[in-house]
Amino acid sequence: MQDDILVTDTDGIILKVSAATEGIYNMKSNEMVGRSVYELEKEGIFTPILTPLVIKEKRKITLVQTTNTGEKLLVTGIPVFDANKELVRIVSYSHDVTELLNMKKYLTDIEDEMERVKSELELLRNLQFDSDGMIATSIKMKKVLQLALQVAEIDVNVLLLGETGVGKSHIAKFIHKKSSRKDGPFIEVNCGAIPEALFEAEFFGYEAGAFTGANTKGKIGLAELAEGGTLFLDEIGELSLVDQVKILKFIQEKQFYRVGGTKLRTVDFRIIAATNKDLEKAVEEKTFRHDLYFRLNVVPITIPPLRKRSTDILPLIEHFLAFFSKKYNRERSLDEGVIHLLLTQEWKGNVRELINLIERLVVTSPKQLIEIEDLPNQFRKSFTDVTSVDETNRTLNEILESVEKQVLIKARKRYKTTINMAKALGISQPSVFRKLKKHKIE
Repeated sequence: MQDDILVTDTDGIILKVSAATEGIYNMKSNEMVGRSVYELEKEGIFTPILTPLVIKEKRKITLVQTTNTGEKLLVTGIPVFDANKELVRIVSYSHDVTELLNMKKYLTDIEDEMERVKSELELLRNLQFDSDGMIATSIKMKKVLQLALQVAEIDVNVLLLGETGVGKSHIAKFIHKKSSRKDGPFIEVNCGAIPEALFEAEFFGYEAGAFTGANTKGKIGLAELAEGGTLFLDEIGELSLVDQVKILKFIQEKQFYRVGGTKLRTVDFRIIAATNKDLEKAVEEKTFRHDLYFRLNVVPITIPPLRKRSTDILPLIEHFLAFFSKKYNRERSLDEGVIHLLLTQEWKGNVRELINLIERLVVTSPKQLIEIEDLPNQFRKSFTDVTSVDETNRTLNEILESVEKQVLIKARKRYKTTINMAKALGISQPSVFRKLKKHKIE
């Protein structure tokens, strides 16, 4: 066993010790077995002793013990009873001072983080979970939302940048909800989903009889619907150069004509645009107009991919697991192994991919506890690569140890610090420290 375990009878005679105990008390196990803990205390091997306290109280006791080398140990003694409820053994285990010091550092870091959060409370008071799944646990995401709040009350053009699925539309809605235009409409235009031939008619609207197949009463365009609110141009990088010219003129003048119309119309709106493309590169390649780029890029906000805000993954999993369980009336929970596996994924589809997976698991899982075998093939593959073994060659404990080591290695590479690893893996920082030491991971 990797832990320090010591077993005595009710007279304090040591019956068994684990190998780890030798290093802690600087004595060989055969020198300890058969001796009394009372004698060892008198010799200064360790003090105080737990045995008399456990015998007296007949319950679990924890105290701080000092060894002959001056180390401080947090020692816990547990009583063991026989079938007649008679006390027959006392089992004790300890944690050395290194783990305690790391625990203290961890708590200090938490206290510092709490103070920082308190100082930002007035600004971030509205940043809570909602049905849109707005998660702001990581420092990077909090900075994004803080900047979004700062620009929300000012009618300045905002350009949201980030990979597909990071939540650009959620941030756009967030800005709208926190702005003075919150009571106005939020009109989303997917520039990549409207065919070029139909874009002008859909965006600006058209008059009756403007073209063959047109509605006989005409149609109000998306731009006109945004009166008094926010116009969100999603996937702006997909617009053709011809449509870019029209959008630029519209943004500059906030005036337009419907297709087939002669009446100049004016609309009051706030522009938010978004793209997953590198617009600077597109400008250099002359596939995106530089004047439109500079018009949109007044306040750029880059939303980090999920793999770079790893501390948001677990809260997102928990939030959407609860959300979809309630939505579909199917109470579901995730096995610890599933959680650890999801925390180590690349999430190329970002938050959208994670949401889709959680919804799929809630809907398709036949039992309350979702386990590894319930995951789609592409997620199970990384687990299978680690655990596929000839069962005659390795025991279950050896397989689990191997899996734990692989998870820790991946987490170490991705999260760097033990504090970030602990947050991502859902365990304490001292536990991470101990496991790294056990597996000899630098």
